Amino acid sequence: MNSNEEQGGDSSETESQYDAPTMETSAGRSTIKRAVAASAMGNATEWYDYGVYSVAVVYITANFFSGATVWALATFAISFLVRPLGGLIWGPLGDRLGRKAVLAITILMMAGSTAVIGLLPTEASIGQWAPALLVLMRLIQGFSTGGEYGGAATFMAEYSPDNKRGFLGSFLEFGTLLGYAMGALVVLGLSLLIGEDAMMAWGWRIPFLIAAPMGIIGMYLRTKMEDTPVFREMEEDTKSAPKTKAVSEVRNLLVRYWKPLLTMAGLVIALNIGNYTLMGYMPTYLETQVGLSTNGSLTLIAAGEIFMMLLIPFFGRLSDRIGRKPMWLMSLLGLFVAAIPMYMLIGTGFGGALVGFAVLGVFYVMQLSTISATFPAMFPTQVRYAGFAITYNLATAIFGGTAPMVNEALIEATGSLLIPAFYMMAACVGGLISRKFVIETAGGSIRGTEIASCEDEHATAST
Repeated sequence: MNSNEEQGGDSSETESQYDAPTMETSAGRSTIKRAVAASAMGNATEWYDYGVYSVAVVYITANFFSGATVWALATFAISFLVRPLGGLIWGPLGDRLGRKAVLAITILMMAGSTAVIGLLPTEASIGQWAPALLVLMRLIQGFSTGGEYGGAATFMAEYSPDNKRGFLGSFLEFGTLLGYAMGALVVLGLSLLIGEDAMMAWGWRIPFLIAAPMGIIGMYLRTKMEDTPVFREMEEDTKSAPKTKAVSEVRNLLVRYWKPLLTMAGLVIALNIGNYTLMGYMPTYLETQVGLSTNGSLTLIAAGEIFMMLLIPFFGRLSDRIGRKPMWLMSLLGLFVAAIPMYMLIGTGFGGALVGFAVLGVFYVMQLSTISATFPAMFPTQVRYAGFAITYNLATAIFGGTAPMVNEALIEATGSLLIPAFYMMAACVGGLISRKFVIETAGGSIRGTEIASCEDEHATAST
């Protein structure tokens, strides 16, 4: 490691009021902790909202879709259709107005629309208006998410010292799994407390309503932070420059940065097919295909996600030491090799499913823990939010959110319970191809108008 890592910053940059806070002072540590909390809490809220829907599919199906699971999963997928639109609007706004302002809006929209789902009348009360209103709320969720995740990752990365970006950024993904686990635990706890009949009648609403106070807390934490030092520095440097139109900024992004756009898209496809196959679809898979009870599948998912949460900071710190590319290589190869035997094990019952889910989860966490450090660093400051948000949400919309529905439909068509394994393996092949074109950025500064690079330092580890 070079000297800038020892100092917690980039020694090639002169120190200024826009330097990232350092872990060497109490004030710097306090600022970084608040930035981590603000980002992670928002991300936990976002993925709690998605996670609750995933684990409550059986109740959503019964109350809104006359028992047709595929329609409930299609409604899960439909929110992803508007995520690219959200990224296209929120991303450029985040690069023009600042990360903080956009993140305060998106978390309120996300939490608000989730809470409204808990208030919707059912199909038995108002007929087809019920699923129509549910779809509308899912579309609002998707639109807001289009700006939430990319902004939170950018916010976290720009506040982190260069030599700790992997470790600190991993707490954003800690928030991701925390949200998923909270969703599973809340639904499981309520089911055990009030019983299955009450859950089906009215108890399913409570987990959705909990999103409201979570969103308020997340917004409060974010509004108490200054915008990132990296953004404020860019804003000061370009204060006298003429403002370009948002359309021109997007065109500039597509023309000048098409290589990182395509590279990131390949990684996101691999990431999110793995994510939504392993995390989003697994509750439905365990219940409808393997035959576990609702409580059994929720217990398994919650235990696996808590186990994965504990590993995230370790892998994030490891990525600061050996680089991001080796972490992706181990993850993608591990998932490719383990997918079939682990899904065969999952099909044997609760014990086998727990082990299989945990093994796949370990390999998946290797990439999950690094993405908040990897993806923002692929773009320079002036297009970072837009580049991340547009690419991430477009790839996720096409391949991520549709994964549960595609898996279910292919299993029904073929009768093979190994479809999720094959789907995950195909995604890993695409990810391995994209990884070859990734520029190693571990330890490099992400300030300024050029793409960060630290290839020389990690050339040996990245091959």
